[in-house]
Amino acid sequence: MFNVCPGCGEYSDDKDVIPVPPVAICLNCSYGSPFVMLPLFIVTGASSSGKTMAALKLSRQVKDVVVLDQDILWNDTFNTADDNYKSFRNTWLRMAKNINQAGRPVVLFGSAIPEQFEKLNERRYIEKTHYLSLYCEPEELTNRLKARPHWRKSGSEENLKNMLEFNHWLKENAEKTEPKMSLLDTTEIDVAGTVEAIQKWIEKRLPKK
Repeated sequence: MFNVCPGCGEYSDDKDVIPVPPVAICLNCSYGSPFVMLPLFIVTGASSSGKTMAALKLSRQVKDVVVLDQDILWNDTFNTADDNYKSFRNTWLRMAKNINQAGRPVVLFGSAIPEQFEKLNERRYIEKTHYLSLYCEPEELTNRLKARPHWRKSGSEENLKNMLEFNHWLKENAEKTEPKMSLLDTTEIDVAGTVEAIQKWIEKRLPKK
């Protein structure tokens, strides 16, 4: 919807974006479309670090943001590791941009890293991206993965290796990414504690009314 120019009807996300005040200028006809520019909150982490349960509970108790899990849009057409899942990440940025037009920022849960979002076209419509990485000590993460239902294959040797490596990478690189990621250790806190910490992290970064 938002990418269709009201002036000429052309569809494009490659408009000339002026952030203050936010206006998207069509490169075909120069029509300027004012839009609402808001931050995006991305909560990442390895499987079993606490994302899914936290997203479910957080969505029920916050009113100023829209909480979503990235997996609701996932399908095999997005499985393009060779380009860092570009289409999938850009689709979520586009979704967040359109939700922003109703005046509410998005909190997106799902395994990701900043470089997968920051250079995409749709990122230009987002005021600022904030990243929070959930981290869990390796032994506890292994126990959680093995405790998941067998059909999910979370406890397989390959998945354990991948998740433990990603978990370690997030801890070691949180201060090195651009932008930096905040880090939340969920090893010894329950779901309620995780949700409370995430909510405080969001509230601290919400635009002032």
